[in-house]
Amino acid sequence: MKMISKISKIVLALTVVGSSAFAQSLADAKKAIDAEQYEKAKSMLKNLTVTQANKDENFFYYGWVYVLQDYPDSAKTIFQKGIAVNPKSALNYAGLGAVALQNKDRSTATTNFNQAVSLAGKEGEPYLYVGKSYLLNDVDGKVPAADANAAIAVLTKGKDVDKKNAQILVALGDAYRTQSKNTEALGNYQAALDLDPKLAHAKVATGVIWKYANNFEASENEYKAALAIDPNYGPAYREWAETDVRWAFSDPRMASAKIKEATDQYKKYLSLTDMSLESRLRFADFLLLSGDYKTLQTEAAALSKDAAQNLKVYRYLAYAAYENKDYAAGLKAMNTWITKADPKRIIPRDYVYLGKLQIESKQDSLGVASLRKAAELDTSNVDVYAEIAKALYGQKKYVEAGDAYKKYTEKGKGVKLTDYFYEGISYYYGYDEKSPNADSVLTKADSALSYVIQKAPTTAMAYLYRARVNELKDKDRNNIVGYAKPYYEKYIEVVTQKGGTPDDQTKRGLAEAYAYLGTIYEFKEKDDAKAAENYNKAREYDPANKQAAAYFSRKGGGAKGK
Repeated sequence: MKMISKISKIVLALTVVGSSAFAQSLADAKKAIDAEQYEKAKSMLKNLTVTQANKDENFFYYGWVYVLQDYPDSAKTIFQKGIAVNPKSALNYAGLGAVALQNKDRSTATTNFNQAVSLAGKEGEPYLYVGKSYLLNDVDGKVPAADANAAIAVLTKGKDVDKKNAQILVALGDAYRTQSKNTEALGNYQAALDLDPKLAHAKVATGVIWKYANNFEASENEYKAALAIDPNYGPAYREWAETDVRWAFSDPRMASAKIKEATDQYKKYLSLTDMSLESRLRFADFLLLSGDYKTLQTEAAALSKDAAQNLKVYRYLAYAAYENKDYAAGLKAMNTWITKADPKRIIPRDYVYLGKLQIESKQDSLGVASLRKAAELDTSNVDVYAEIAKALYGQKKYVEAGDAYKKYTEKGKGVKLTDYFYEGISYYYGYDEKSPNADSVLTKADSALSYVIQKAPTTAMAYLYRARVNELKDKDRNNIVGYAKPYYEKYIEVVTQKGGTPDDQTKRGLAEAYAYLGTIYEFKEKDDAKAAENYNKAREYDPANKQAAAYFSRKGGGAKGK
C-alpha cells in the first residue's frame, strides 16, 4: 500500500507539473498575441495543438492569430478542428463567428456568436472574443455603430458573468472609444487597471483616446507608462508612432520632427515583433498613413518576392506607385490585386486608387466607374466625389461633374472654396436651354458661386462667372432685364482695386464686362453716351471683342465717344 501511495504521489506531482507547464505555455502564447508577436504565437500554439490535442482552447487561440492576420480560411479550418475536439467549445464557435464577419456573412456570424454565448456558462472568454470580433472592422479608430453596439451588449453581459476579467473591461473600453464615448471608455480602462495594474494594454488604449482627442502629450505619457510596465511591449511603440503622425498633420511646425520620431518608434515596434511578412505589411500601412510613399514603394518592392504568400503586397505596390506618379506600374499591380485576391478582401480604397490610376492612364471612363464603385461600397466616403468630379469635368460631362462636386461640398472633408467654384462653373458649362432642368442647373451654378463670393468677396472670377450665369437668365433678348449687370460691375471693381497691369485673361474678362454694360446702356437704358463709353473700354481691353466691333459698325465708324 505504501508503494502504491508513493506511486500515486509521484503521478500526482507529475500531473501538476504537466498541467502547470501547459498553462504557462498557453499563457505565453496569449502574451505573444497581445504583444503582436504573431509568428511566435503561432509556433507555440501549433505545437500545443499537437502535444495537448485534447484542449479545444489551443485550437481557438491558434485560429485567432490567423483571424488577426486576415487569413479567415485558415482560421476557419482550425476552429472546426477545435469543435471536433470539443463539440461544445464556446470559444471556437466565437472564432467561426469572427470568420463569418470577415467574410461579410452576418447571418452565419450571428448564429455562431449565439451558440458561443449559449455554451459559455460562467466563462468570460467567449463573451470577450465575440465582442472583439465585432471590433475587427476598425478604420482609423472607428467601427460601424451597429457593430460597436453589438460588442458593447455582449461584453457587458460578459462583465457580469466574469467580474474579474480585466480583458473584458479593456475590450468594452475599446468598443466605447470607437464611438467617441470617451468617458465610458476611460472608466472601463481604469477599472481594468484596478483589477490588473500591470495591464500595459489598458495604458496604451488610454493613450489612443488622447490621440484622437489631439491631446498628444497626454497620449505619450500613457505609452511611456505602458513601457514602464513592460519595456518590450511593442504595441505601445506602434501607437506612439501613429500618434506622432497625427501630431505632425495637426501641427505643421512639428511635422518634420514628428514624422522622423514616428518612423523611429515604428522601427522599435518592428524589432519587438517577429519581422514576419504580416508585421512588414503593417509597416506598409504605417508608411501609407504617414505619407512616406517613396519608402513605401521601396518596402513594397522588397516584399514583392513574397507576394505569393500574401497578395496584399500588390495593394501597397499600387498605392505607392500612384503616389510616386509611376502610373503604369501602379495600374499593373492594382489589376493583379483586384483580379487575384478574394473579392471579400477588396476594400473601397482599392477602387479609389484603381480609378485614379485608370484616369492617369487615360482610361477616364473606366476610372470614373471605379470611383463610383468605391462610393457605392462606402457611402460615408464622400471625399471620393471630389475625384469623380475632376474626372467628369475633364471629360466635359459638366452637369454630372457639378452633381459630384455638390455631393462633395455638402458633406466632404477638407472642402475648399475652389471646389464650390468648380461646382458653379461645371453647372454653368453644362447649361442647355433645351434641357427640362435648365433652370435648376442655373440655380445650382448661381448658388455655388454666391457661396464663394460670400466667403471670399475679392474673388474676381466668381463675379465674372456669376455674371455669365445671370446673363443666361435673360432669355428674352428683346426685353433684357439686366440680371448680370451688378456682377459684371463688381468684377470690374474688384479687378481695378487690385491694381497693376491685367494679364490677357483678365483683359478679355474686362472687355466682356464692359461690352455687356454697353449692351445694357444701348438697348435697355437708351443712353448712347454711356453705351459708347463702355464699348470703347471693351475695345481698349480686347480689340477683337465682337460686341464692341458690332456697335461701332452700327454707328458707322470707330471714333471714340461717337
